[in-house]
Amino acid sequence: MSGKRIGIGARPLADPQAEAWIRQGAAVDSAKAARYTARLTLDVTPALRTRIKLAAFNRGVTVAQLLREVLEREYPEVAP
Repeated sequence: MSGKRIGIGARPLADPQAEAWIRQGAAVDSAKAARYTARLTLDVTPALRTRIKLAAFNRGVTVAQLLREVLEREYPEVAP
């Protein structure tokens, strides 16, 4: 792999159609939501990964369960 880095560029201006397309996923039937999940990939430092894994172990939950709880707490569902 080469050491050449490719820049991502600036964030595009707000596009109402794009926003609507992204938010349509939030209108999922709650029965389906219980069966399906969406994968989220996140890069963290090895030190942070270790802290997360230790916290999950100490609480007796999986890393996925711990992170879901954190995300739900930080980003609660808002009524439309």
